[in-house]
Amino acid sequence: MAETRAPRPVAVLVVVVAIAAAIAWAGSQGGKAVGGVPVFALAVAIAFVIQWIVFIPSYVKQTEHFFDLTGSVTYLTTMGLAVALTGRHDVRSLLLLTLVVVWAGRLGTFLFGRVRRTGADDRFDEIKPVFWRFFNTWTLQGLWVSVTLAAALAAVTSTRSVGVDVWAIVGLAVWLVGFGIEVVADRQKNAFRADPANRGTFISTGVWAWSRHPNYFGEITLWLGVALIAFPVLRGWQYATLISPVFVVLLLTRVSGVPLLEKKADAKWGGRADYQAYKARTPVLVPRPPRRVG
Repeated sequence: MAETRAPRPVAVLVVVVAIAAAIAWAGSQGGKAVGGVPVFALAVAIAFVIQWIVFIPSYVKQTEHFFDLTGSVTYLTTMGLAVALTGRHDVRSLLLLTLVVVWAGRLGTFLFGRVRRTGADDRFDEIKPVFWRFFNTWTLQGLWVSVTLAAALAAVTSTRSVGVDVWAIVGLAVWLVGFGIEVVADRQKNAFRADPANRGTFISTGVWAWSRHPNYFGEITLWLGVALIAFPVLRGWQYATLISPVFVVLLLTRVSGVPLLEKKADAKWGGRADYQAYKARTPVLVPRPPRRVG
């Protein structure tokens, strides 16, 4: 097929791998190594290898059912491997490992359960049949894991150690707020969709009355908390890994999160007065009390 040989997907692949390589180099500076190989760089490489391995049966069977679950497993694997290989057992490293495990375990099972219930994820309908497009989607997930986890990985692989301080306490508090908002938002939306009376309409109650995408706000907030915890042990080029929460913001607000869901919602309910009123009184992302309109 001519479409599978198009140069653009290959160019995307090259760019993604180049960005990952740059992050791997920066995060490895001042970090521990095993057999001469920086643990940070090894973790990034493994993040991509996992995606490419799972891609093979997924493409053959034309299924996206294990995409989100694979992402979560990759977070768990890379972070756990980094802590194990460096032998870091200080409070900060174990705290970061725990937060990543709790977040990834919760989100992975939630997303996997959702796609099992719905039977498919319509984001992949046009992508799955085209080898390079589907392959690049998995490759981008490797980049997502690597960049999002970068600050935490740099902290647990660093040769520098700092005891519990105000950064760790404030970072944990921020993470707890973000995680709590994300969990509540997901549970409220699940309960809303499970009620047959709500079929074909949109949620505008609970935390969804304060933000049209409260789960994404929670996601951004918790990764900011991770970066705050990691900050004190970073040095030199490792500071580049603080791009992690910035990357999450850009990804969710400019690429795959808010824009896609807003477009989808407008297509479904854009002609309804109640939806337009909801949009007018409710912020897109950062929660605030709903304002009166008119």
